[in-house]
Amino acid sequence: MSENLFIHPENYFTQNTPPENLSDIIRNTSDFIAENAKHGIPIVLVTSGGTTVPLENNTVRFVDNFSAGTRGAISAEFFLKSGYSVIFLHRKHSLQPFNRKYATPELGFLDFFTTNSSGSISVKEQYQKSMSSDISLFNNAILQKRLYMPSFISLSDYLFSLREITKLLGKLGSKACFYLAAAVSDFFIPNDQMSEHKIQSSEGELFLKMSQVPKFLKPLVKSWAPRSFVISFKLETDESLLEEKARKSLEKYGHQAVIANMLHTRKFVVWIILNDNIQKPEEIHLTQAQIDQSFEIEDLIIQRIVQLHNSFINSEKSRI
Repeated sequence: MSENLFIHPENYFTQNTPPENLSDIIRNTSDFIAENAKHGIPIVLVTSGGTTVPLENNTVRFVDNFSAGTRGAISAEFFLKSGYSVIFLHRKHSLQPFNRKYATPELGFLDFFTTNSSGSISVKEQYQKSMSSDISLFNNAILQKRLYMPSFISLSDYLFSLREITKLLGKLGSKACFYLAAAVSDFFIPNDQMSEHKIQSSEGELFLKMSQVPKFLKPLVKSWAPRSFVISFKLETDESLLEEKARKSLEKYGHQAVIANMLHTRKFVVWIILNDNIQKPEEIHLTQAQIDQSFEIEDLIIQRIVQLHNSFINSEKSRI
């Protein structure tokens, strides 16, 4: 790849347009952090879902980094149940905590309801208990200001929001946790190289020249939140590369942990790799009995992340 396709992280923000609601996100995030910090509640930023890369400034066509946001949404639920408050930065219309159970490939939203002869609507009996619990948990999290859910669509939306939220949350130091589960695009088209209007098919073949997205994990760890606990993800299709690439990421960026997983088994087994060059990857897996009972591996992942974060907080205290 030619050198002129590499862009410095900070230059990205001067060359691209922030989302229109960025000032609202900054204000709401600041209020959310202040409210929870006042009560000593730990806060985690969970990023979730995929980013789009527009091909035109007046966007009709785009390249999408597909992700339903399943891991992020489920993980956010278990962070809440573990006593954390959650900033859930997610792709608009992707899966959300608690809501995600009622937007499945098998069942549409209306499949959960029925009507009687008078036209009154009710939840079908087999779903009433779980839906009542989820509605209660969701409403309580919102009312108690323990869940804030800003959204993004494009890569630019995501990166501007990530930077501003991280700078605010990073002020909490070790009590802040970053769980970076979003599927972020690797390539994009800079604004000044994009077509202003819809690309016309009458012009024939389309050739795209895309720049590499800067590696924002480095400024996040080194500058935006240098004293916080940061977890990134590594997804591979070749298991022989998984640990090596995870350790290279830890060495390059200096964060605390990588959750490594394979594309086809990610719902049943993951490995947590720590930035210590000593411990072997820690495998977390579901037993066959747990799989049969539809147990969610994110429950085990978050239990372990909470333990690691607490150890990190204590180690930071001992340095003071």
